Amino acid sequence: MEQARRRFSANLGFLWTDRALPDAIYAAKSAGFDAVECHWPYDTPVDDVRVALAQTGLPMLGLNTLRGDVSAGENGLAALPGRMAEARGTIDLGLDYGTAIGAVNLHVMAGVTSGGAAAETFMENLIYACDKAADREMTILIEPLNTHDAPGYFLQNTEQAIDIIDKCGHSNLKLMFDCYHVARTEGHVLTRFEHCFPHIGHVQFAGVPDRGFPDQGDVDYINVFKGIERLGWTKPLGAEYKPGADTDGSLGWMQKLQ
Repeated sequence: MEQARRRFSANLGFLWTDRALPDAIYAAKSAGFDAVECHWPYDTPVDDVRVALAQTGLPMLGLNTLRGDVSAGENGLAALPGRMAEARGTIDLGLDYGTAIGAVNLHVMAGVTSGGAAAETFMENLIYACDKAADREMTILIEPLNTHDAPGYFLQNTEQAIDIIDKCGHSNLKLMFDCYHVARTEGHVLTRFEHCFPHIGHVQFAGVPDRGFPDQGDVDYINVFKGIERLGWTKPLGAEYKPGADTDGSLGWMQKLQ
């Protein structure tokens, strides 16, 4: 029996960033992707995104909450003590926009902070997000970011994320397992994936250590993807890598990693 083709999602926060979001969706379809995901689509009219998704037939897997004041170094608000109203505003906006475009997931960004008050704040905001997302049949995701790329980010490893997920106790709160971040911070990707598997809601990948082409670098994604699939993962895998100036010219990995 012929093996099913591996499915990939194009992260449009990294791929085809020289194009408007609807045009990037069309480009992803033309390139053979099975789904799309994005970072901060909020400046694009909802109807434009919805039309592009309908015409391509691509599902939108997710989007992020706003980061806050990026010029001041903010990278999310949900774990920042004293910023709860703003954080929940970004959650409400993300859920409303995501619902309008049929997104499956909302990644709630924690932010640059630390300490016990930050943990309590983050969990309170995640419970708020999960309660609001439940009626929309959306999943809330949290993602540890490695300390090389995101110094000071509150959520730094998968063990910390799993502890928070367990304490929040909501079935629609899941881990965004980014193979790139895990490899940079925690080491063996497949070992961590197997440990985290019951908590995982989405998977992303990129070359290590430079976040470049996935078929180059320290991680053998052919073996990683086979291992992930042996555990039962069937959803599209999110390509969130730096393609250089020409996204179309960077896509040779898609055939190599099938």
